[in-house]
Amino acid sequence: MKQFSGPKEWLKDIDSDTAGRLITVASDVALVVSDSRAGVIKDVSLGSDEIPAEMADNWVGKTWAETVTQESRAKVEALLRDSGAKGTPRWRMVNHKSQTGADLPVLYAAVKVNSQGRVVAFGRSMQPMATLQQQLVNTQQSMEREYLKLRQAEARHRLLFQVASEAVLILDASNRKVLEANPAAGRLLGDGSRRLVGRAFPEGFDDAGMEALQALLVAVRATGRTDDVAVKSADGTREFVASASLFREERSSFFLIRLAPLNVDRSRAPTQHSKVLEIVSSAPEGFVVTDLNGRILFANRAFLDLVQLATEEQARNETLERWLGRPGVDFNLLTAQLREHGSLRLFATQVRGEYGSSSDVEICAVSVVDGEEPCFGFTIRDVGQRMTFDRQVNRDKPRSVAQLTELVGRVPLKDLVRESTDMIERLCIEAALEITGDNRASAAEILGLSRQSLYAKLRRYGLGELAAADSDQFE
Repeated sequence: MKQFSGPKEWLKDIDSDTAGRLITVASDVALVVSDSRAGVIKDVSLGSDEIPAEMADNWVGKTWAETVTQESRAKVEALLRDSGAKGTPRWRMVNHKSQTGADLPVLYAAVKVNSQGRVVAFGRSMQPMATLQQQLVNTQQSMEREYLKLRQAEARHRLLFQVASEAVLILDASNRKVLEANPAAGRLLGDGSRRLVGRAFPEGFDDAGMEALQALLVAVRATGRTDDVAVKSADGTREFVASASLFREERSSFFLIRLAPLNVDRSRAPTQHSKVLEIVSSAPEGFVVTDLNGRILFANRAFLDLVQLATEEQARNETLERWLGRPGVDFNLLTAQLREHGSLRLFATQVRGEYGSSSDVEICAVSVVDGEEPCFGFTIRDVGQRMTFDRQVNRDKPRSVAQLTELVGRVPLKDLVRESTDMIERLCIEAALEITGDNRASAAEILGLSRQSLYAKLRRYGLGELAAADSDQFE
């Protein structure tokens, strides 16, 4: 802390009114306290809108310790006790009691100003920092919840991979080495799934089968899709139908190989498929299978809960469009994407319940056209709680015109109008600050606002925050 080198020369003509204005401007809240022993508040000035005026008026006539929470009283006593000490005053955080909401945190330093022991306490409101800290905690908790959901989804997919009756291999597209193989692949190829990992593919097939599989991988990499091929094992005793698809993960490409024996052991299939069906039926995310016209063939319990139905029979043979998003729009977009690309991820829409409820959801979908009965599969994730939190955290962040237009039909008009007004207001303030070179007094003048109103809007939109002094000490 550095003090004036000549205060007696430069500040000797300051009268009490000027001193009062200086104190008000220099602090968010200032208290005039009778003396360091009694500690009665005689007067209060406010330089910030963070502290309600009616709340501060109730402090006059009370002791300073009465206005704060129980745990802050010792700090108030320390501030009054040290107010006459020479050197740099120590800043202490105290919390003022509030009758209507959360306690008000204020950072105070106290200075004795005359021989009678009168004390002036200078305060800086820490409410913006407290709000920011709460948002940080909420964001961290939201990230942890999403990470847990991701881990759970990965565990479910891993379980499906392990219990699937169809042999599945995942290859590195760059060198065609096996990265993963499920137990069914080990049984089918006559080797353990762990021993298959790291080996080159194709291996263990006759010459014609090796050539067919190599051609299959080349075609899949070039076109993305191809027809299945029939191959034989090296000893010629077993025949397989092989299919392949290409997918990308981060910056790498991988092959997904499926092998189905032509002489399927039917005694195992029902047991394996029943396990998979049971897992999908009990999954916490909605799962729906429809025909190519959108009529529901299967729906799990999570989807029935979303649409407020008691049994699967109530949903079967009904069109998914009945509960999905904007009638005649969202489902048509989904099916058009599936017919063109074969899959779709993270399509944001809403699901409407039978009794008026509405949930924000994300949909991942896939088209299965090569099976016995062509169909569409939809995974529906309820993201209502996450979006509610995102809107709370980002409630002051303006959207673009395109983003607002996309919300038509999903958000009430009054909310769109309010958000549009906030966006225009923020843009105007930013423009005024840019025109005036960040001169807030001039910006307030050209906007037709008082300086206090401009500061309130700057805080609301997170513009032009005043940095705290680096020398401040917190407790």
